[in-house]
Amino acid sequence: MTEKVFDVVGIGNAIVDILSHADDAFLAAHGLARGAMTLIDADRASALYRAMGPSVESSGGSAANTIAGVASLGGRGAFIGKVNNDQFGGVFRHDIRASGVVFETPSSEEGPPTARCLIFVTNDAQRTMQTYLGACLELGPEDVDPLVISHAKVTYLEGYLWDPPRAKQAFIKAAEIARNAGHKVALTLSDPFCVDRHRAEFQQLVEKHVDILFANENEICSLWQTDRFDEALQATRGKCEVAALTRSARGSIIVAGDELHVVDAAPVPHVIDTTGAGDLYAAGFLFGYTAGKPPYECARIGALAAAEVISHFGARPQTPLTELLLAEMR
Repeated sequence: MTEKVFDVVGIGNAIVDILSHADDAFLAAHGLARGAMTLIDADRASALYRAMGPSVESSGGSAANTIAGVASLGGRGAFIGKVNNDQFGGVFRHDIRASGVVFETPSSEEGPPTARCLIFVTNDAQRTMQTYLGACLELGPEDVDPLVISHAKVTYLEGYLWDPPRAKQAFIKAAEIARNAGHKVALTLSDPFCVDRHRAEFQQLVEKHVDILFANENEICSLWQTDRFDEALQATRGKCEVAALTRSARGSIIVAGDELHVVDAAPVPHVIDTTGAGDLYAAGFLFGYTAGKPPYECARIGALAAAEVISHFGARPQTPLTELLLAEMR
């Protein structure tokens, strides 16, 4: 494994996604903040799991979804994240390896069970996420393999990982190894509430350690404490090599040095589930970036990958993205 050169290695929360349809009455009855991601404990996770309707279970987590997307595009990806040696841990390990991603982080033999994210999708394709981090909290710097990081063109880090203290240490270790090896570091801000909790530290990271930044409209506005997207965009200029700022149906804006690229969203006949849209956008962008494509083209591939994942239920591609990319190039 260590002799292999990776396009992207992702470090993040290894989570099993449990997706189910729900209506607003269900969200209200269970006190769920519509459209948000909320961290919950084991008891709350068990109670919601019993209450939810029929579900689909698969490996998930933001960075893991992105690396699976890179693999679906034909890229070489690896993932670092912590699971327990339990049933959900087996689901995660099988799914991510089956997607073509190298995943060799040792499982925990004791301690908290594997993390899970209960995702309630309403009829407007909005998702409300209740996340029990479980074994994710056990990720530490000892789980970061320096040879894997030093063999990756880009090390991709998810903002959610900044919550657990030992995972934060793993985050910093990986970033330093990547930079010392002359490779790039990418960060996704993950969630505006995550940015609210760690704003000052994230600002410092972006300015000093991050080459490629991913954020949606709410996240970038939270980072620079403004209600106006244009102001947040201007505040981002010069802070990192490339910033990819997504705006849902309005596409994305790429800030790359003095360049500014406005890229339309790819057409989607019917949006079914927005889970994983940002993750797959990052996958497409990083695939293009590691292939040496210009920022505008990277964003177009990102839009294509995002369009595929929101056209069906679940956060991983159902159609190999290589096929869609080839069709787009014809």
